Amino acid sequence: MKKILFVDDDPQILQGLRRMLRSMRAEWHLEFAESGEEALGILSLQRFDVVVSDMKMHGMDGAELLGEVKRLYPWTVRLILSGHSDRTSIMKALGPSHQYLSKPCDPDLLKATVDRACRLRGLLQSDHLAALVSQMESLPSLPQLFRQVVEELKKPEASLKKVGQLIEKDVAMSANILKIVNSSYFGLVRTIDSVSQAVVYLGLDTVNSLILASQLYEQFSPPPNCPVRAERLWEYSLSSAELAKSIAVCESDDPQLANDSYTAALLHDVGMLVLAMNLPEEYCRVLKSVRDGSTFFQAERQIFGATHPEAGAYLLGLWGLPDPIVEAVAYHLEPSRAGQTAFSPLTAVHVASAWACERSHEEGFGPLQQIDSEYMESLGLESRLEVWREACREHFCEVAQ
Repeated sequence: MKKILFVDDDPQILQGLRRMLRSMRAEWHLEFAESGEEALGILSLQRFDVVVSDMKMHGMDGAELLGEVKRLYPWTVRLILSGHSDRTSIMKALGPSHQYLSKPCDPDLLKATVDRACRLRGLLQSDHLAALVSQMESLPSLPQLFRQVVEELKKPEASLKKVGQLIEKDVAMSANILKIVNSSYFGLVRTIDSVSQAVVYLGLDTVNSLILASQLYEQFSPPPNCPVRAERLWEYSLSSAELAKSIAVCESDDPQLANDSYTAALLHDVGMLVLAMNLPEEYCRVLKSVRDGSTFFQAERQIFGATHPEAGAYLLGLWGLPDPIVEAVAYHLEPSRAGQTAFSPLTAVHVASAWACERSHEEGFGPLQQIDSEYMESLGLESRLEVWREACREHFCEVAQ
């Protein structure tokens, strides 16, 4: 049974939460505190899966409380539930919280958010690794520019031009977007020299994914002995993303499926970056085991008790990314574990990452990754591989034969 602690200095709010969540008593053990100090006292006596706190409270506010929860109980999922929408409050809460929910919160949304956070927490069987991931400074909030672009797109008057102007305010990201759009991954016959043009060409979903992934990679400062080069992983992820999108377009005219496939492939190995940069010596042992014949899944499970797909999925799940993306990241190495019966972003990412590995392997980077033939057969899609391969050759001629 999940244990959830709600914290708010308004007794009426807590009473409303009790009534709203009465139907969850068979699944959740609920406790309530009227101050940050009382909450810390309760937390010192028993372990909770989730703490949901108001932002503005007398004495210790929500950000301060969740900062202490992060320090003392890093395995606990931390959510802000607040009616205050001013920018200062929101930015203060982003650091120690995993997600920010606004009041009044729909009961189903709150239940789904807590359930999903707990379910994703179960991906990590190692408490040590779960604590490590939960403490990462880059995990609590999405990159700021990504959040700003998403907020802009919610406005009725949102436009590609306005999004381009927003990105242009960030010099580093502007340079990165132009570098990416003019790279071989997109195969343009002419150079694009403005961010606004890049946004129009790439489309908002692709730009959003690139902002999220690029800023995420840039947040990490690798230690001198880090065994994984972030720039090579980024190049490989870009290749995977283009291939995954091409595969998805072959199977469906649903733009959301193609966009989710692209984003998931772009982010599918972020867990490797998290592990390698925080536990470089242990990850050196992982790479040695892989060179000796183990798979990444086997080596990581043995050394960490969890794998980089699970760590990456946990990170993205806490950020609230869509379930198809989180699922694709979690199971891209062993897709049969997902129990799927139809084509999905997971299928596209699984195949695309294997083909991108071929290219990386030829360049002396990374081991080969095999396509799960039983998984493909179970979906009735094995005969589609050559069709996808040809489509990828047309779009991305560097794919290995």
